[in-house]
Amino acid sequence: MALQPGLERSEDFTVEDRLVTDVGGTIGASVLSTPGMIGMMERCSSILAYENLPDGRATVGFEVCIKHVAAAIEGSTCTVRAVLREVADERKLRFDVEVREGERTIGVGTHERRVIEVGAVKSG
Repeated sequence: MALQPGLERSEDFTVEDRLVTDVGGTIGASVLSTPGMIGMMERCSSILAYENLPDGRATVGFEVCIKHVAAAIEGSTCTVRAVLREVADERKLRFDVEVREGERTIGVGTHERRVIEVGAVKSG
């Protein structure tokens, strides 16, 4: 397995479309939603893993532990970053994840994924 602690990946994204919420109109602005932020963290982690896995392997999300500590308004540009912190039993991948808008931390936490054989996932 080519996955080693210390690998990292980041990408910029715009706070828009399905990433946005106005919390049912209660806050008077459209901002990055917590589920949208977590989705970007998972996406970044899964791409990092996938790019370093052998053919026939992929990952599935297992756990998220995230704090959403600041707002990012609609239209702002944020950066999501994932760092592979630990590989256990050659299949348990633990990532440190964060979303930032410039110097501001929007969200921070950890995410865990499991390596699977692609053919092992069947629809039911």
